[in-house]
Amino acid sequence: MAKSKIAVIVGSTRGTRFAPTPAKWIAGLAAARDDIEVEVVDLLDYPMGFLGEERTTEAQNETAERWKKKMREFDGYIFTVAEYNHAPTAVLKNAIDLGEWIQKPFGFVGYGGVGGARAVEHLRLIAVEMQAASVKTGVHILFPEYLAVAKNEKQLSDYPHLADAATSMLDQLVWWAKALKAAREG
Repeated sequence: MAKSKIAVIVGSTRGTRFAPTPAKWIAGLAAARDDIEVEVVDLLDYPMGFLGEERTTEAQNETAERWKKKMREFDGYIFTVAEYNHAPTAVLKNAIDLGEWIQKPFGFVGYGGVGGARAVEHLRLIAVEMQAASVKTGVHILFPEYLAVAKNEKQLSDYPHLADAATSMLDQLVWWAKALKAAREG
C-alpha cells in the first residue's frame, strides 16, 4: 500500500523558537512508520508577505506561489503550534491563509501554557473554513514539559503520554489522508 506523504510544518519563525524541537520529534515518529513518508517544511524558508498586504514584494509573491506548490505535494499536514496570547503565530495563520488545503487532513503538535490547546482550537476552526479536516487527537506539550525540554533537562521522548497522543494522531492522520485522497481521486 502506498505511503501517505505528510508535511511537518515548523509553525514559528521567531529567533528563540522552540518549534523545530517538536517538529523533529514528530517527524521522527512519523518516519519510523511504514505508512508515512514525512518531510519537515520550515516557514523560515518561505518568507511570505501577509495576505492582502499592499506592500508585498514580488519576491514575497513568488515565495507564496512556491509555498502553494510545495503544499500541493502532500496528502496531509502536521503543524507545530506555539501559543501566544491564546492564539497561533501570525506567520502560521498567514501560511495557512496562503495555502491550498481543500479536502486534506490537519494534525497539530501544540505547546505552551496549556499545551497550545487554545491556539490549536483556533486552527481547527480555520481548518473547517479552509475545507480541510482536523483530526481529533492533538499532541499538547504542557508548559512544564516544554520548559524541561527547552532547558535540555529532558527530551520529548521522555514523556510516554506525548508518544501515545502522537501515535493516535498519526493513525488518524493516515486514515483521513487515505480516505480523502480516494475521495478526491474518485
